[in-house]
Amino acid sequence: MIEHAGLAFTTFFATISPISVSAMYAALTVTSTAAARRAMAIRGTIIAGAILLAFALLGEYLLTGLGISLAALRISGGILLLLIGIDKVFARSSNGASTSEAEQHEAEIKEDISVFPLATPLLAGPGAMGATILLMADVKGDLVQQTLVIAALFTILLLTLAALLSASKLQKMLGVTGMHVVGRVMGVLLAALAVQFILDGIAQSGLVG
Repeated sequence: MIEHAGLAFTTFFATISPISVSAMYAALTVTSTAAARRAMAIRGTIIAGAILLAFALLGEYLLTGLGISLAALRISGGILLLLIGIDKVFARSSNGASTSEAEQHEAEIKEDISVFPLATPLLAGPGAMGATILLMADVKGDLVQQTLVIAALFTILLLTLAALLSASKLQKMLGVTGMHVVGRVMGVLLAALAVQFILDGIAQSGLVG
């Protein structure tokens, strides 16, 4: 039970990446007032939490309706998380929670970025969505374990909110090197978890006897 809660916490920390998101948030809100930054951080975190909670509670039903097996989800989700982990290890920003140049430009000229790009895709990105469904599916039928997964999700979101509210201070304290070190460590852990998801999916699919 504790092991799965720790797995969920580590996975959400790596996919949501509070420190990386706070650095981008600081850059996007450099011209905003302190009150506006605080309001956008709170609103964006709440919206992201609602999106991820919806995926936690309804994601498996959606997959069933589309005819997607849990094994296929584990393999595809594992591949996506592996790519994100690799990007983090090499300190690249092209992961599932990043924005394109066009999206970045749109965000820079918007006054309110709480919904886009903060809530999605920075916080509730493809990696976090996929991880949420996978972690909930792994403990299907166990209400206590599912509650722990959701608790881990909201704990990370609260940590992310704290990082957003102190984004400028955190960025100055860690510096570019410090942020890359944290990102690389989490990237290695995420890559290992992703490979485990892929192996579990292959085993569940029956492809390997």
